[in-house]
Amino acid sequence: MENNFRNNITLDKNNDRYPSTFTIDNFSSTTTLTPNEIKIPIGSKDSLNEKLYDPHEHRDLEHPNTFYGALMHLVKSSMGTGTLAVPMAFKYAGLLVGIFGTMMIGLLCAHTVHILVLASYKVCIASKVPSMGFAETAEAVFKFGPKPFRPWASYARMFVDIGLTLCNFFGNAVYVVFIRDSLRQVMQFYYPDINIPATTLVLGITILLIFFCQIRPLKFLVPFSAVANMTMLIAFAIIFYYMIETIPKVNFEERYLVKGIDGIPKFMVTIIFAMEGIGTIMPVENSMKKPQFIGCPGVLNVGNGILVFIFSVIGFFGYYAFGENTQASVTYSLPEQENIAMIGRACIATAIFFTYMLQFYVPMEITWRNVSPYVPSKYENIFQIVYRTVAVIFVSTIAIVVPDLSTIIDIVGSVFLSTLGLFIPCLLDIIVNWESGHGRLQWKLYKNLLIMCISLFMLYSGVHYAVS
Repeated sequence: MENNFRNNITLDKNNDRYPSTFTIDNFSSTTTLTPNEIKIPIGSKDSLNEKLYDPHEHRDLEHPNTFYGALMHLVKSSMGTGTLAVPMAFKYAGLLVGIFGTMMIGLLCAHTVHILVLASYKVCIASKVPSMGFAETAEAVFKFGPKPFRPWASYARMFVDIGLTLCNFFGNAVYVVFIRDSLRQVMQFYYPDINIPATTLVLGITILLIFFCQIRPLKFLVPFSAVANMTMLIAFAIIFYYMIETIPKVNFEERYLVKGIDGIPKFMVTIIFAMEGIGTIMPVENSMKKPQFIGCPGVLNVGNGILVFIFSVIGFFGYYAFGENTQASVTYSLPEQENIAMIGRACIATAIFFTYMLQFYVPMEITWRNVSPYVPSKYENIFQIVYRTVAVIFVSTIAIVVPDLSTIIDIVGSVFLSTLGLFIPCLLDIIVNWESGHGRLQWKLYKNLLIMCISLFMLYSGVHYAVS
């Protein structure tokens, strides 16, 4: 594999001109791919005696992530509003199908992340670059792959960048809808005589977000992240309190173990929305100095196991407690006339509000990296202010145009996460192993094609449900 890629790349005498700043603390990247080529004959004396390049040994990280630090980042990246939607997914599928379905989708997501990281390793070794982000990996795989794929390299990078940006924007729209609905419920409980229209609430939320989203350095967002974590824990404690209190009153026969096949697509896109954190995978891996992300036990396997367990518990007991009254967020199913329930809604709204800025940081870094070269330095500050303001307004516009939470979840899960999280990694795996082969009887090729078909099925069914 490595010899094949060496036939199509430039070996630079100074590897330091390929620094990677794509870490968990900074989502930008300065990695460049040299268009010129120097052919190295396969099996030549130089290539045989050369020590295999290890990307981890060349990563110059000021604060490298440990195993447990990377594990916490990985778990946290998937613990958001999607977690609160898992009981709704179980309502579509049933308790038994929900448990097994969550495990299967968890394995599927872990596998596609695994092959994405392996593809990134291979192109990093071939090009002697310490690390690459998702979009860079896509570009490098196409650029150093078979000749028919090379002209598409820049388009591959562009596709992933646009996909990640829109995925985060639509994800932030989910946050806005969630905050709006939670605030309405709290205000109607404490101030029943005041009826504020949903659009007016979104406008108020947007004004606050425009102000907070002007914060640019990631380190200044750490205090907000701490507040979000604390209020999220309080909200989850209140949710579990109501689950435990309600479960003894429920007749097991009133809950479905298996539902019809019609609910499976909705179940799949909701679970993948909750579980998939493809945008943060490469930053987390690139922040590690030791090769501990994949393997057994690796950060990926341990983190995925924790997420599958958490989602299975929340989904099972959430649907078991609230049954057919389970809504797009389990907080919507809490009692409407109790102070503790309102405190839970207020806490979760606060947590999501402050998480918004962290999610907003990623698409801003991606888009600003492409826009900044065209902005004169003297206008850079004012342009950033206007640019961020327009981006926040764009996200809020999505929340106004598509006001239903479950519909946006269907769109994000089916269009963006199934494509970026399942389809693209499998495509890259096919290309990166094109010359070296796909195993006995081409089983890896057929496996990847099957996963890509599943991704297309989720894309079609999710869009169908969202539109209808």
